[in-house]
Formats: sequence, structure tokens, C-alpha cells
Amino acid sequence: MAGSSAEHAPDYRSVLSISDEAARVRALNEHLSTRSYVQGFSLSQADVDAFRQLSGPPADAQLFHVARWFRHVAAILGSPRAPAPPCGLQASRGRRTQPPWSPPAGSEPCQLRLYNSLTRRKDVFVPQDGRRVTWYCCGPTVYDASHMGHARSYISFDILRRVLRDYFKFDVFYCMNITDIDDKIIKRARQNYLFEQYREKQPQAVQLLEDVHAALQPFSAKLRETSDPDKRQMLERLERAVRLAAEPLEEPARRGLAGEELDGRVQVLLEEAKDLLSDWLDSMHGSEVSDNSIFSKLPKFWEAEFHKDMEALNVLPPDVLTRVSEYVPEIVDFVRKIVDNGYGYVSNGSVYFDTVKFANSEGHCYGKLVPEAVGDQKALQEGEGDLSVSAERLSEKRSPSDFALWKASKPGEPSWPCPWGKGRPGWHIECSAMAGTLLGASMDLHGGGFDLRFPHHDNELAQSEAYFENDCWVRYFLHTGHLTIAGCKMSKSLKNFITIKDALKKHSARQLRLAFLMHSWKDALDYSANTMESALQYEKLLNEFFLNVKDLLRAPVEVAGQFEKWEDKETELNKSFYDKKAAVHEALCDNVDTRTVLEEMRALVGQCNHYMAARKAARRRPNRALLESVARYLTHMLKIFGAIEEESSLGFPVGGPGTSLNLEPTVMPYLQVLSEFREGVRRVAREHRVPEVLQLSDALRDDILPELGVRFEDHEGLPTVVKLVDRDTLLREREEKKRAEEEKRRKKEEAARKRQEQEAARLAKMKVPPSEMFLSESDKYSKFDENGLPTHDTEGKELSKGQAKKLKKLFEAQEKLHQEYLQLVQNGSIP
Repeated sequence: MAGSSAEHAPDYRSVLSISDEAARVRALNEHLSTRSYVQGFSLSQADVDAFRQLSGPPADAQLFHVARWFRHVAAILGSPRAPAPPCGLQASRGRRTQPPWSPPAGSEPCQLRLYNSLTRRKDVFVPQDGRRVTWYCCGPTVYDASHMGHARSYISFDILRRVLRDYFKFDVFYCMNITDIDDKIIKRARQNYLFEQYREKQPQAVQLLEDVHAALQPFSAKLRETSDPDKRQMLERLERAVRLAAEPLEEPARRGLAGEELDGRVQVLLEEAKDLLSDWLDSMHGSEVSDNSIFSKLPKFWEAEFHKDMEALNVLPPDVLTRVSEYVPEIVDFVRKIVDNGYGYVSNGSVYFDTVKFANSEGHCYGKLVPEAVGDQKALQEGEGDLSVSAERLSEKRSPSDFALWKASKPGEPSWPCPWGKGRPGWHIECSAMAGTLLGASMDLHGGGFDLRFPHHDNELAQSEAYFENDCWVRYFLHTGHLTIAGCKMSKSLKNFITIKDALKKHSARQLRLAFLMHSWKDALDYSANTMESALQYEKLLNEFFLNVKDLLRAPVEVAGQFEKWEDKETELNKSFYDKKAAVHEALCDNVDTRTVLEEMRALVGQCNHYMAARKAARRRPNRALLESVARYLTHMLKIFGAIEEESSLGFPVGGPGTSLNLEPTVMPYLQVLSEFREGVRRVAREHRVPEVLQLSDALRDDILPELGVRFEDHEGLPTVVKLVDRDTLLREREEKKRAEEEKRRKKEEAARKRQEQEAARLAKMKVPPSEMFLSESDKYSKFDENGLPTHDTEGKELSKGQAKKLKKLFEAQEKLHQEYLQLVQNGSIP
């Protein structure tokens, strides 16, 4: 090829000797104009030497020979400052090759860390089996209505589960139990059964009063022994209510009266004394209850109610639900192996876990979660249950810290056959047996409320690791924080016990979930008016943004018009959008910090609102595609958190939870037509000055449409914005608007009244001639001159010059004021 012989090699010596760079480049350009460096170009050492002296291609368009030559050489050598190519380049003379490539340095990816109660720090989350995550969660003991304490745990774990599954894309297998065998359930079921039997006998007034008085004796003794102030207050309240209900029955019962009125009083007393009589009946006849079906009726009812509450809260059902009553054989086998392994012992028909033997065994540790609580007898006895802390039962243990794996059933308790005689499972063993059966010797996650750490979860760990002979039954332990009610512990004694059903009467499931999202899942959460108001305002902020974006997207536009040129504002907003997404990801990696996530989302919405307001002020339409991307991202995140239940591509769905019909696409075309028709009518009414039509138009907007969940927003010089909003929200807004207008009207009237009073006072003052203004002040002055000016005080002393001068000024001012009054009267301005 041309240029392959040595004589054709370029000679740049005269060019390279020029010291001035600009002159050197011009000379090189002239030299290259006589040389072919595109077709058949081969790289020589002279080219390399000349190339190394340049920092880059020249910017001057007239030096295009140098520019083209530079690009060809750079394609082979890379940067001008790079080292000389190896000799191998010469071997491929005439061929051009791609320059070297290296990947970008990038940044270290964020790793998910979870607060692990086993270490009391945030640990990097690493599942044991790839992307598969096994998770066991302690479920409720079903003997009463589910309350907000339950909601705290199960909504929080639902959020964590959704984030792990839908954001981090783990394959989560979620198992939860139902405790349907428990001391509380046994006692409550027995009491309910005995009380219903008593009620069915329809006791007469005399008999009822006699029984109530008999029940009051042990109750009063219990009250005297109660030291807890909250519990004592509750018992005192109950005692007062019973005595007040009994009082109207005393006299008629003594006189042997009967009738409907007396029967009504009997029913009132029965209802008020239910708890008191139930306890009394149980103490006398509880041991006679032996049918296991009596003890299953109560938990079945409350379990069904629990599932309804979870569905209403949009909490995902577990992949597997286990009930203690269905796993008794597995529990018996589990206990038997613990005994065989040497960590359990039989005592009087019960089986206990030997905490001392376990703690002293190599590879084992008792009290992993709360080692400082080991030996806390109050906590240990609460863990054993009310029916299992008698002196007889406590004496069966080798050590006070030992706990029951299997309890020998006493009369009046359900029982199942086992190698040690009839009995029932202990509380802690149920979770170990059920979780071990389903998840094996080691699970990734175990969750529960903060109050379950000791003794329940520490005992679970000990007995499970005794069964499997390992020290890693749970890899990560997650505990949700406490819930308080307006700063106080929730309890019936404080009358602040709030069921989930009661909470849902005041706020929607989404609002409750937002309140939880605005707090860390592992910290205490205060359920109060302030907390819920923050959640309501957050929901309103998001909803208004979604509605504004939907309105923007409904506006007709050509296909090509969907893609608009980005200016600085769009580029700036888009950068902020990506920054916020990165911040959200970092927050989720940091122990699923939803509080920070929601703050980042709030900031993003604020920036979008500012952008839209600026475009609106400039009479320019915001960028549809950019705002739609933001809105869809926010919708996606809210779906991940479970705050949007239905299938909604953008924003909160309209139609309410559980409805299959999506109202928005169905009704919006009709509402748009109505809006345009109304706007046309308003325009004609303004042109022809017909205020009645404008009033009707306002009534449609303010009174009629809100009842249907429709909001029309009128903006001067812009089309009316149509929004579908929850009807209750609109009615609440309307009432708030009316209250604000009423307050404004009241303040206006008050200001007018004050002005009138001030004007009347001023007029009254103007009427007084200056000669009379001081005469009425006899308590200050005793003598006056011929003009009515004071000369002496009440004691007869002549006024000082300073006092006289001050009074003279007041006199002159009144004289001027009175003259003004006389002028107004003369002009007829004042009647």
C-alpha cells in the first residue's frame, strides 16, 4: 500500500524544532496537506513523536489537516500522553484497531442491614440459601379483640416483608402461628362457659344479689392486695359499678316485688357484675369443666376476628399459618427429644427445661437476647402463665429459672395424651416445635414484639438449640417497638384500650399504615391525635400531587407533543428525582428506614409542586413525561409499603378498598364534559351579567359535587381542574372551609363593632365642651378657673406649673376636637 516504503516516511524534524506551539501546529498542518493519512496510512515513529507534543486536536477549523491526523493517530495510540505503542502495532501495518477500554470505577453498592436483637446492632443481611428467606413470626394469643398493640407488630412486619420481597426481591417464606392453647385462653373460656350457664338459669333478684355479695368478698380482698395503681383503679371502678347496679335491687328484692322493671334491673346488674361473677364461679366450679371443645370455641371466634382485622389493615396473610392445637403430636416429639438430649426432666407429670444444664454445656448459651434479665422471677412467672405459678408447680423445678416444656393438666384444663401423662404444651415450646417442623434447624428471620424478648424468645432459642444441638436456630431476630396511647401504656385500666376495629372507625387502613411508616419499626410509636394528624397531612400532600398529575395527563395532546424539549428546570428536577431515588435506596438498606424514605418522598413532591407552580405562573404547561415518571415511582413505592391496596398505576385509587370498579376512567370523561359545559355557561353569564347563574355554578362546585366525591378547582385564566377525591375528605374540607369563612366573618364583624364603639366613644368625647371636660373629675380637682381649667387638687393645694401646663394641652386638644364636632353638626353630617 502507499506509504509503506521507508522513503515515504514523514520527516517532522523541521516542524518539531519550532518552539512556539501555535506556529508548530500551523507548520504541521501545512506539512500534512501534502500527505495522505487516511487511505493507506501507516503509523511511523515520527508520527508518534509529533503526536506526543500535542495536548489535543486544534480548535481552529482552518487546521483541519492536523485535526484529522490527530484523530487517526489517537485511535491507535489513545491519549497523547499515553506510553508508546508496543512493537506489535507495526506488525499490523495498514490496519486500524479499537483503542483499549476499561470499565468505570463505579461505587460500592449499598448493602441491606437489619437491626438484629442478637447483636443489638445493624448487621448485613445475608440469607442462608441464596435469595430464599425463611421467616417465622410470633402470632397472637386469641382470647380477646385484636388491639393497636397487635397492629403495631403486624403492620410493621408486613411492611418489612413487602420491602424484602418486592423491593430487594428476596423469595420470602413467611410463617406465623396462632396460640390457641394458653393459660389466658383456658381461664377466659372456662369463665365464659360458667357465666353463660349461670345466666341461662335466669337467677331471681334475691339470688343474684346474694351471689354478687358473695363474689364481692374475695374481690375486695384481691383489691386490697393489689399494689399496681392502674390495676387498682380499674378494680375500684368495677366495684363501684357493681354496687351502684345492685343498689336499686336491694329494696324491691327485700319486699319481694316483681315485674318488668325489676327484671330490667336484674339484667343491668348481671352485665355490670359479669367479670366479678365469672371469677367467682370459676373459683368454685372451674375444676369441673373438662370438655376440650369448650376451650376451642373461644380461640376459634377470636382467630376469625383477628384475620378480619388483618385483612382490613391490608396485612398480607402468612404463607403458612400454624395452630398449637394442630401441632400437639409434633410438640410431644419435640419435648421427648429435648429430654433425650439431656436438657429436659420430668417432674410430677410435667416436663421442664434445665436452664443450668444447658447454660453449662459447651456450645450453648442461655439468655442470648437479654442476658441481664436471666433470673428475673417476675418475668419468668409471667411467661409460665397464671395457672402455672402455684407454689406446688414452682416446687417441681430444679432451678427457679427452669421453664415448662409440657404442663401436667389439672382439673378444669384441656389435656392431650403423652408419655408423661395427660397434659398440655407450655407456651414457649409451641413456636420451637412448629417453626422447627416447617423451617428446619435454622431460620433466617424470627420476629415478634419487643416485650417477647425475655423470657419467651430467649426460652425459644434455648430449647430449639437443645433440640437441634446447634447455636444458630435464628440468624436475625427482629423486634418491633412498643406502642403507647398518647404517651401512656395501653391498658383497660387506663380506659385507653383501642381495638383495631375502633381505630378503623376513625382512620383508614392507609392512614394508619402511613403513621407507622413515619416511625422506625424498631422504636416506640405513640398513637395519638398528633401522630394521626401528621399521617393525614402526608396523605393529603401525596393525593393532591397525584390528582394534579392526573389532571395534567388528561389534557389532550398530540402523540409527538408528549415529548417536549427539556430546559434547565426539567434537567434540574430530573437530577433531584434521581438523587431522591438514591437516597430512598440508601434509607431502605439502612434497616428499612421508612421514616427517612417518606421524608425524601415528601421533599420530592415539594420540588415537583414548586416546578408546577412556576410553570403555571409562566402560563406554560409542565413536562408531562417527567412528572408522570415521578408519580409512578411514588405509586410504586407506596404499593411496596402496602399503602396502596388496589391495582392503581398512578396514585391512590378512587373507589375505596376492596372495590373492583376503578371509577376514574369510567366517570372522568363525563365530568370533563360537565366541567367544560359549566365553564361555557359561566363565561356567558359573566358577559351578560347574570349573577344568579354564577351562583348556581358555584353551588354545583361547592355543595353538590363534593357529595359525589368530585372536586372542581377554578383558576383564573386556566381550565377548571377536575379531581376525584374521597367523599368524606371533600365533606370535611367543605366543613373546614365553612368554619374558616365563619371565623373570618366573625372577626370582620368584631372589627366593625370595635370600630363603631371607638367611633361612638370619639363622638361622645367630641360633644363635651372643653370648659366642662374637667368639671366631672371632682375626685382629682377642687377649684377651676373661668374656662373650666383645674387650679387646685382635692386637698386644696395649687397645681404645679408642670401639671397646669399638661392640663392646658389637654384642654386645647379638646377645644380643637369640639370645634370639629360643631362643624360636623353645622354641615349636617351628624344629626
